[in-house]
Amino acid sequence: MGLQSPSELLGLYQGVPLDRRGFYYGMSFLIKITLFQIPIEMMCKTREEIQERVKEVVIHEVGHYFGLDDERLRELEEGE
Repeated sequence: MGLQSPSELLGLYQGVPLDRRGFYYGMSFLIKITLFQIPIEMMCKTREEIQERVKEVVIHEVGHYFGLDDERLRELEEGE
């Protein structure tokens, strides 16, 4: 994933992205988004920062659900 440290991982999407599912996928619900509490709390100083970071991470991981890669997500997050 190109991380310098495991503490850089704030969230993780596990599942087949929506745009890569075929007819065989059916009603499988093998989708999971995990948020990593300790790294998020380590990079935030206030409760409000934690809430904002959690919101950002959830939106980022939902983007993976829709098939967006990290590069495209960064572009969107930066407003490009």
